[in-house]
Amino acid sequence: MIEEMRMQGLGVIDDAMLPLGPGFTAITGETGAGKTMVVTGLGLLLGQRADSGAVRAGAKQASVAGVWIVPAEGSVADIVADAGGELEALDTAEGEKAQGELYVSRSLSAEGRSRASVGGRAAPAGVLSALADELVVVHGQSEQLRLRSSAAQRDALDRFGGAPISTAHESYAASFARWRELDAEIADLSENRDRRAEEAARLREALALIEATGPEEGEDVVLAARAERLANAEELRLAASAARNAISSEEGETDASALVAEAKRELERATDSELSSIAEGVADVGYRLADLALQLSAYLADLDETGPHELAAVEERRAALTALARAHGSLDEAREVWRTGSTRLAELDDDGDRLERLQAERDAARADLDMAAAALTAARTEAAVRLGAEVTEELHALAMPDARLEVAVREGAESTHGRDDVAILLAPHPGAEPRSVAKSASGGELSRVMLAIEVVIAGTDPVPTFVFDEVDAGIGGAAAIEVGRRLARLAESSQVIAVTHLAQVAAFASNHLSVVKSNDGAVTASNVRRLEGTEREAEMARLLSGLTDSDAALTHARELLSLAAPANC
Repeated sequence: MIEEMRMQGLGVIDDAMLPLGPGFTAITGETGAGKTMVVTGLGLLLGQRADSGAVRAGAKQASVAGVWIVPAEGSVADIVADAGGELEALDTAEGEKAQGELYVSRSLSAEGRSRASVGGRAAPAGVLSALADELVVVHGQSEQLRLRSSAAQRDALDRFGGAPISTAHESYAASFARWRELDAEIADLSENRDRRAEEAARLREALALIEATGPEEGEDVVLAARAERLANAEELRLAASAARNAISSEEGETDASALVAEAKRELERATDSELSSIAEGVADVGYRLADLALQLSAYLADLDETGPHELAAVEERRAALTALARAHGSLDEAREVWRTGSTRLAELDDDGDRLERLQAERDAARADLDMAAAALTAARTEAAVRLGAEVTEELHALAMPDARLEVAVREGAESTHGRDDVAILLAPHPGAEPRSVAKSASGGELSRVMLAIEVVIAGTDPVPTFVFDEVDAGIGGAAAIEVGRRLARLAESSQVIAVTHLAQVAAFASNHLSVVKSNDGAVTASNVRRLEGTEREAEMARLLSGLTDSDAALTHARELLSLAAPANC
């Protein structure tokens, strides 16, 4: 439930604190005082679209902050944790479920920028919307109009039906998704058969060329180095030959090997131990020079064996690899086509057999879908009978003693929601044929139908908080009293917040808040207060007659409060 809410810079409201708490809270006030801004502010906390026009004139931003009391474990706590927020632990009596305080805030700048915070951490508005689905149901004039739509009527029936309908719908949705997936795959195969045949031909040709070429990993790099050597063979031969002669000459000239051998001999003649050690190092140099001379001879021999004919072969091979790389983007990508292409080609060549298999799978999926759709329709039909009977009983208690409500489940177009069209039908008086509430219900009747449906659904799909924005529109007298009584009954299991202009409704509230406009048009914390005793009687009198000090109105107000006392409900 919402423990309290503070609004700043929102519409006509400058700074207002609303103590809410459990039970039924009625919010009253003069026209233009800012009652509806309470619903607007709550909408911001629930992730609804932010409109910069709601920022108070002259203010840089509007802000709303709320404190919720929520279970310490469960879906709400999980959403907060996923957003990086935390709940403030509350002390609970032994045996009671652990609860925590959830702090939620939202600010809206005059330029239209919006920021939200959940459990002390910045969060996107989508997190607020996810919390709203778990915590609050808001009803206003727009929701009454929405109730006229077939989708909203189906949603109401599904909420009432509970687990049997939700289970059947999950099964149907899975079957529908599988059937649609197979149908789309078949359509793709059928519509793109020519394209896929062309792709197979191109892939077959590419694989044949890659197979004929047989590229090796890194071969292009090796061949590039080989081609560069062959192109500069004469220059390389002269350099290697000069180096070999300098190390070990075959023409009897003095070379490095001879000089090192002479140094070794001179050192070996000496008897000094230190020189003997040096002589060993010189001997190692001689061995190393001999190895280098052999390597240079082998290099020269390799150059002598190669010639223009090998360079031509290397360049021809490089040209073949370059053509592959150009066709596929790179040589590595060409090798990847060779690795995966056979599987893709087999898939393309198998189109005929695959189409037959898919059609068989689709037929089986269609049979499963038909069964799932029938089960969903059966669950809805059973729930529709119960919903109609229970809402009819509620309408009798809401000063519509002759009204009868039916919920019709008819065959409709196939969609992700099933194959059912759901229509809520109302016969407002005896002898009248039930007609769609979209056509037969007046504004006041629609308000009561909506309230009756919520009261009934609350028994199977409880919601922590209900917010009603002028649910009493279009009604008065005895009907308004019954609306107030039903809101009080709903508040026995859920928190109820109602913005109302009727004393008959406000009388049943356990928490009465008054929003009063100050002289400059602003609403401050001091002008939003909880009413009790004579203050509440005066506000009730104002609602009844427009006068706060009329003896007749005060007497009527006391009668209403007495009628609405818990012992008389």
